Amino acid sequence: MNTDEFNLEEIDVKARWDELDRDRQTLLRRARECAELTIPSLMPPEGSTQDTDLPTPYQGLGSRGVNNLASKLLLTLLPPNNSFFRLMIDSEVIWELEEQGAKQDVEQQLSKIEDLILKEVEAKAIRVPVFEALKLLIVTGNALSYQPKEGGMEVFKLDQYVVKRNPMGDVLELIIKEAIDFYSLPEEIQNTILAEAEGEESNEEVLKKDYDLFTYVKLDSEKKYWNVAQECEGVTVEGSEGKFKANDNPYIPLRWTASSGEDYGRGLVEEYLGDFVSLESLSKAMIEGTTIASRIIGLVNPSGVTRVRKLMKASNGDFIEGNVDDVNFLQLDKHMDYSLVFQQIDKIETRLKYAFMVMDAIQRNAERVTAEEIRTMAREIESSLGGVYSLLSQEFQLPLIKRLMAQLQKENKLPELPKEVIEPVIITGLEALGRGHDLDKLMYFMKAIEPLGPQVVQQYVVHPEYMQRSATALGLDTEGLIKTQEQIQAEAQQAQKAQMMQQMGPEVMKAEQQQQAQIAQQQQQQQGGR
Repeated sequence: MNTDEFNLEEIDVKARWDELDRDRQTLLRRARECAELTIPSLMPPEGSTQDTDLPTPYQGLGSRGVNNLASKLLLTLLPPNNSFFRLMIDSEVIWELEEQGAKQDVEQQLSKIEDLILKEVEAKAIRVPVFEALKLLIVTGNALSYQPKEGGMEVFKLDQYVVKRNPMGDVLELIIKEAIDFYSLPEEIQNTILAEAEGEESNEEVLKKDYDLFTYVKLDSEKKYWNVAQECEGVTVEGSEGKFKANDNPYIPLRWTASSGEDYGRGLVEEYLGDFVSLESLSKAMIEGTTIASRIIGLVNPSGVTRVRKLMKASNGDFIEGNVDDVNFLQLDKHMDYSLVFQQIDKIETRLKYAFMVMDAIQRNAERVTAEEIRTMAREIESSLGGVYSLLSQEFQLPLIKRLMAQLQKENKLPELPKEVIEPVIITGLEALGRGHDLDKLMYFMKAIEPLGPQVVQQYVVHPEYMQRSATALGLDTEGLIKTQEQIQAEAQQAQKAQMMQQMGPEVMKAEQQQQAQIAQQQQQQQGGR
């Protein structure tokens, strides 16, 4: 279908929504089950409103794990006070710039553009909706981000949109469904609704109802443009039809994992759903059992000499007639059973803490645990997210950067950059993991050659190169931090000169100063004569 021939009136959006909606019902049911065991508000039961009482889990590890992992991902994908991308120049162009001596100037200009884009991220407060999207990804496996021309980012849950992908995972079309009250609808839609409802229902009922607003987004056959339009009650919203370039689509459907042949992703909670179900059941049994066990009920022998009434009326320190063997308290002899339940809960919690990067799980139960051991285990756990980082960098970070660049160019805040020469490259996530492993190798290398002695290390290891590689692995900017060779040579010459002056003595130093003063005076006279 050609982009110029796109006409929403020829498409039954409601029927297309129903068709795609049937394909995701099983996924929705699974997502709601995952949310019920972690954070129920992320995917409430069908038909829920803001006044609906949501289920409360018997354990809080699910909520803690989701929030913890989402926070770590947020700091990795959008690190504060640091860039998560670089504008890279094509290798052939770099050689030409170096020959012309213009490479440094171009890189400085690109650095200013990077700062401008990062300021846009801060100005739009994108981190808040991104945090919500990350929690949705962890629990339900899917989320849809929408970045309008003005304002921040909006996030849609899985029950608010449907999507269709090709076998390669590329998005072909998506439909968003929003419940809109009557007064928020455009005037022409309101008039259509009132005209159709005349005689069938009262105006009061019409005004109280919510109506489905569909946003239809479809990629053209040439994969150059996205066609967008909105429809409500079978009527196209005036002014809603438009087109976006392929790399400037404001609607970005996100996935936690990419499954071959599937239109939607799968969340991390679903992968550990068995553990969450077991933990919920055991926690419920433990809480209910301990609640019963915490009740204090006294038993009195009915054929004994002790009377219950006198026992209840007795004050502290009183004496009454009775036999101690006539009175006892009801106890549940379930200590061994509850200890087994507690041990199983502890095992499940440990597994889930590892999966959701809750850091108190990586410290083994021992008297002495080194900081290096904790860092190594933490890095190993973080490495398990390499697949997630690679997917989010391609489906979220890069589209976000391209969208921001396109907006700034339309606002004339950013010049047009040649796409075949300059491309944004993500430097966090998977790239940061790679640098972390490089740092480990450098540290292990230095430890391996330590037994050879400091003289061997001093003789064979190039220290400036080692420091530069370590800083690169840590993602640090070494400009102004590590001395250049020119600075080192200048300091060495100055120190050598000072030492020579000290050895010559005060008289020689005085003569040297007088000679320098004479040379300076002669230069001034020559300049004055000119």
